[in-house]
Amino acid sequence: MRILVTGGAGFVGSHIADQLLEAGHEVRIVDALLPTAHDGGPPWLPAGAEVVTADLRDPEVAAAAVAGVGAVCHQASMVGLGADIMDIADYVAHNDLATAVLLRALARRSFAGRIVLASSMVVYGEGRYACPEHGLVAPGPRATADLDAGRFEPPCHRCGRPLVPQAVPEDAPADPRNVYAATKLHQEHLLAAFAREQDGVDVTALRYHNVYGPRMPRDTPYAGVASIFRSALERGEAPSVFEDGAQIRDFVHVGDVARANVLALGCEEPAPGAYNIASGVPRTVGDMARALAAALPGAPEPVVTGAYRRGDVRHVFASPQRAAEVLGFRARVGLEEGMAEFAHAPLRLPAVGGG
Repeated sequence: MRILVTGGAGFVGSHIADQLLEAGHEVRIVDALLPTAHDGGPPWLPAGAEVVTADLRDPEVAAAAVAGVGAVCHQASMVGLGADIMDIADYVAHNDLATAVLLRALARRSFAGRIVLASSMVVYGEGRYACPEHGLVAPGPRATADLDAGRFEPPCHRCGRPLVPQAVPEDAPADPRNVYAATKLHQEHLLAAFAREQDGVDVTALRYHNVYGPRMPRDTPYAGVASIFRSALERGEAPSVFEDGAQIRDFVHVGDVARANVLALGCEEPAPGAYNIASGVPRTVGDMARALAAALPGAPEPVVTGAYRRGDVRHVFASPQRAAEVLGFRARVGLEEGMAEFAHAPLRLPAVGGG
């Protein structure tokens, strides 16, 4: 089967393309190679794939991209918190407008097949919490005064008692807390609407947790925290860990994430809806920083700074049970093993001035 992988030159998309080719599929990659993430064409583009460097926001590009494909793996996206709120129009254009143009192109050719979307755990906002007195509660945004005072844990909004973080299931209410999160949730909504309008279309949204691994972008405000820590260590600097380092996340290796996409594209029965793609073993940001530093002999220990970013949430980690039961997905790479590889893996440079 010919499968379109949008964003297939990128971090996750290129690994998906590799695994699809290994499974015997034909792969068409369409990627804009945005300078915020790419310093030209990356060296790992698979020789067996058809590669088109173009912008999906162009209707002609989208029409050509979907011609003759039996499935779509939609990975193209601006990611991360970005530089500041001035990125808002770029996020909406590259994430939501591009998705809309792609879906219109699919509708025009009466596409009937499977679409797998790269979504994100950021759609949840804060994770799931329980109050000893009031049960499950949804904390509001953390107050600036609390953050300035080093009070990072969100309290129960009813009684003020400390909350206990829990794994987030897929049916948890969405609560996007930054621009990127809002665009990812909108992508989910656009694809769900498309599936309702188009007979024979199945949409699976994979909510990635904190993905890391080879080919991750570096030295850009759009990079993930693991890449930022790795760049600091390469400069001989201690990684700066925000807050108190006890923020809980789920760090999942890019190879596992790519395999989840291949499973979703190839499962016998349709798998509609959202799925958490996570390791299932939550760790703190401090744990991750220490594991990465330990993989580099002589590297400085991470430094906990107490600084914070307004768009960050305190704890968010997932239950991957639904992905295991429906897709057959279970992560294989543990954090220490993955960080030992990541410490020496090739990363992707942005164009000069592109960040």
